[in-house]
Parts: sequence; structure tokens; C-alpha cells
Amino acid sequence: MQKTKKSQKEILEKLRIEQLNPMQEEAKQVIHSHNDIIILSPTGTGKTLAFLLPIIAELKDDCQHIQVMILVPSRELAIQIDQVIKEMGTGYKSNAVYGGRAGSKEKLELKTPPAILVGTPGRVADHLRRERLEMAHIHTLVLDEFDKSLEVGFEREMKEIITALPEVQKRILTSATQKLQAPEFVGLSDTFTIDYLKEENTQLEIKTFVSPEKDKLDTLVDSLCHIGNKAGIIFCNFRESIERVSEFLNANEIKHGCFHGGMEQIDRETTLIKFRNRSHQLIIATDLAARGLDIKGLDFIIHYQLPSRNHEFLHRNGRTARMNSQGTAYIIKWKEEKLPDFVGPIQEEIIQDAPIPDAPEWSTVYINGGRRDKISKGDIVGLFFKQGKLEKDELGIIELKNEAAYVGIKTKKAQAIVDTLNNSKLKKKKIRLKLI
Repeated sequence: MQKTKKSQKEILEKLRIEQLNPMQEEAKQVIHSHNDIIILSPTGTGKTLAFLLPIIAELKDDCQHIQVMILVPSRELAIQIDQVIKEMGTGYKSNAVYGGRAGSKEKLELKTPPAILVGTPGRVADHLRRERLEMAHIHTLVLDEFDKSLEVGFEREMKEIITALPEVQKRILTSATQKLQAPEFVGLSDTFTIDYLKEENTQLEIKTFVSPEKDKLDTLVDSLCHIGNKAGIIFCNFRESIERVSEFLNANEIKHGCFHGGMEQIDRETTLIKFRNRSHQLIIATDLAARGLDIKGLDFIIHYQLPSRNHEFLHRNGRTARMNSQGTAYIIKWKEEKLPDFVGPIQEEIIQDAPIPDAPEWSTVYINGGRRDKISKGDIVGLFFKQGKLEKDELGIIELKNEAAYVGIKTKKAQAIVDTLNNSKLKKKKIRLKLI
């Protein structure tokens, strides 16, 4: 049976988006009318939706093969884009493939080819070598955050994949920086560039906290107390630094999550989920969290350690003050330290004595059922309101995955909800709940 294509209006209503921003409107028109497009726009301006809407509108209903390939530099970005496609509710199948999960599971998923395949170059190349991908029907290639993919060493895999795409007619490259030119092997010609990097109306402030000691841990804690109960990311350059900072924050009873490449994929995903639903207000992270991730409403970021390059400094700062909102980037600086030239002149903020930030008022409940069990967000809302007897303001963000769901619950009610609803029925599945 042929699909009835959903209109843009229907998709935006499902996503609860009232209207597209100017960059997204222009991208939609340009992608429909040009074959090679580069979209340059700051982090957080909605580039994913900008290319997905026109791409999905051009999918062929009668094709049972992969039609679109989206290559991304990180697992989190692959998961995020796949999630957006599923939330659009178009009826077209999508799959995300990436390192850190079982290749055998992906092999099983790919037996029924998706219309859209999202993946990291390393994992896509691996499936290609194992002859699990039919490339002959792919007409659109997206390189999302293409400069980051090149930077983290995916050039060989990207060349291999692009060489194996004989029928590509449309190429879309996105970036939040103008640092790199598009590589020749992508095969761009007569390219149309959409550039909104200079259009950003940022309300970002950059300030320093001065540490009297070379070891800045005490100053970090004092800074977090001074900032108060706000959402932010503390950036470090190395995972060992993250572990040291995390131990110190734990000793000072400051709740937080960690995010770096040495963590298991499920732990990284859980950190982001808990951050989005405010079970954590703080994350300590490497530059892996500097771009591409769906994290809204950040009040501040802290450079506990400064990056060595200007563009990473800009990307970190771009996590806050997004989409015309306000935000502050703080640099914790030892009093004898000379800041790099790319920082520019900045103002010192004097740290005021203040209590330890409050523990988050939200907790996260894990449910061992998801989309594959035909469970919807509405089903979860009904269960938690009717049987769990929650009030409307006690239920927070729900993230629905294929195999699980994560629900934000006011901490004062979270354990009672788990005790009440554990082993209850949702659709036809007996579900298990736990606090994570």
C-alpha cells in the first residue's frame, strides 16, 4: 500500500514546532532546487530539521532500498538524528549505525533496508565491507558536521563510502564553522552555500574566575556555588581531568554527570538523557559535547581547561546563548596564567560566597519497553497519571527509544512511582521500572 506523504505542517505539528526559522526556510528552498549545498549555521539553529524536511519530501514511496545516507562524526549525533526522524512520524524507516553497539544487531535491522541510514563513517564502512548495504539506490548524501568528521580521522572511511555511491545526485554538507573547505573527494560542483554564521544574534558573555592556586578545584566549587542552581557544562581537555574533577565535586556533594569518549555508549546516552530532563544540572565533558548534541537551555559553560584552538573554544561557547537566548562562558584562570590570544579581552567576575547548589528536583525512571513494544508517550502519560496518581507538574520529559523509555519524575515522587508501577502492564508488555 502506498504511503500518504505527510505535509510539512503535519510534521511540524507532531514536533510541536510552530514555524521554521529563516535558515530552515532558505535551506528547504535551496535543497529542492540545487544538487550541491553547504549549510553553515551556528550550533543550535536547527540544521538537522533544515535538511530532513526537504529530504523526506523527496523520498520515493515505491523504493524498498536505502535512498539517503547521512554521515556524522559521533554516535550521539547519529542517535539524535535517527530520533528526530522517528519523531517526525513520516512512516519511512530509518536506522542509526555506530560503534559501541553490537554489529550483529545492526545486521539484523539492515535486513529490512531503511529509507534513511544515519551512521558514523567507521561503522558504515564496516557494514559496506561486509556487503550488508545496497548502495545503488542512494540518491542523497548528507555529511553533517563534515569538518568534525575529517578532524577526528574519518577521511579514509568517507572516501571509501563516497566512492561506493554510484547514483548520488544531491550532496548536502553542514557545519557550524568555516574552518575547512569541502574536501575534493565529495565531488561537489556548482555549490550553493547558505551562510548564517554571521547572522547569529548572540547574547553570550565571556568572563573569568581567577583562581589563587594553580590547582583550580576549590575555585571551581566556589564558582558553581556563585553561579547557583543553573544548567551548565564544565569542559575539560582529558578524561583523566574529568575523573579528578568528578571526584572533587562528589566530595563536595555537587550532583553532576560525566561525558567523554572512554565511557560505554549506554552510559553516555544516559548522561545526556538525565541532563535533558534536569536530573543533572551539570555535566563535566570533553569537547565531544562541544557540538552536534541536542542540549537546550544551557545557562552557562565553564572552561575548566581551555582548548588549544580557537574553533573548539567557539564551539564550546556555542553550547550556551543559543538561538538568541542569553548565556555566559566562564574561564577559570590561575592568577599567573596568560590566556591565549584567541580569547580576547574579557572581564573578571568576583566570586561571591554562596551555598552548594541544590540537588536537582527531578529524577529519571527507566522503563524496559519502547517503540518496538508499540508503547507510545501517551501510553506512559496515561499509566503515570491514572495508576501512578501523579499530578501534571510532577511528570517531566519522556524520551522514547526502540527498546526503552526514560521518564523525568519529581524526585519526591520517583521512588513511590517505581514501587507502585513496577511489574504492571503497559500495552501487552509487563514492564520493569527502576531509578537510574
